[in-house]
Amino acid sequence: MTGILVGLIIAVSLIVLVQLLRVNELISQVKNEDPNLVNDQDNQTQGVLAFLIMGVLFLGSVLWQFKYWGIHILPPASSLHGATIDTLMKVTCGLILFVFFITQPILAWFTYKYRGNSKKSAYFFAHNNKLELAWTIIPSLVLTPLIIYGLNVWNNITSVDTTDSQIIELYAKQFGWTARYAGDDNTLGDANYKLVKGLNELGVNMEDENAADDIITREVHLVVNQPVLLKMRSQDVIHSAFLPHFRVQMNCVPGMSTQFGFTPTQTTAEMKEQEGEDFDFVLLCNKICGAAHYNMKMKFIVESQEEYDAWIASQKNLKNTLTLK
Repeated sequence: MTGILVGLIIAVSLIVLVQLLRVNELISQVKNEDPNLVNDQDNQTQGVLAFLIMGVLFLGSVLWQFKYWGIHILPPASSLHGATIDTLMKVTCGLILFVFFITQPILAWFTYKYRGNSKKSAYFFAHNNKLELAWTIIPSLVLTPLIIYGLNVWNNITSVDTTDSQIIELYAKQFGWTARYAGDDNTLGDANYKLVKGLNELGVNMEDENAADDIITREVHLVVNQPVLLKMRSQDVIHSAFLPHFRVQMNCVPGMSTQFGFTPTQTTAEMKEQEGEDFDFVLLCNKICGAAHYNMKMKFIVESQEEYDAWIASQKNLKNTLTLK
């Protein structure tokens, strides 16, 4: 309800502003003044309005968004590397906001202080080496450590040891996901897009002995605190596998395989206690991949080893059937 009221107030304020400008034009016509001629009074009015809009309204709206929507910036992290990503996010956003809340008020004040004035003329810089060095070197000194920090975090996350990780393939196509478990041997059978036909929609090479125990499912079950390696393929266009709570995102590119390894640290049941009974870990597509992009969802369930063993035992492998569950 509060959001609706705020929206109405903003809408009414804009309407009033437009009408005031219209009234000002009509007054100018009555006085036989050229409405396109800008005088000092117009500059004063525009300077005040610019200051109020940029310095008060805009900054106020930013603070309001942080107060009421800041909790939605990042959902609770549920992976081993999640805290590292969150720290990087906080450092980056903190630096950006620090600069923003310094420069934005200055910009708003300058729009008023240096408004047009018939008694003053503007001074134009044709060239200034010191100024150009300043606005080149200072951002470089600030951004270089931040970039190095970000690359170091990314390298640490993507270079984890996946020797003991459970291997699961995520197969993307317009507009849905399919998962393929590597089975008891933890080795995926070969696949090729040329083999995509009928029930074999993942193009699995059934002549490969490693494919016999592969299991195809429409949802993913993971064991809490056990590492998993997601291998990703796409059948048609570029998709982006996005698991926000696990801080996982990787493009799925036609013609090549990508991967991302992580360790889930909270079960679905634990997250339901924190976030409510409607909570689910959900795989999304973070690329606008077509008209039904919104359908690119698949449930991830994190559970105990016993619960996982019971579930995986109920699934059929490719040796027995190619029928998708």
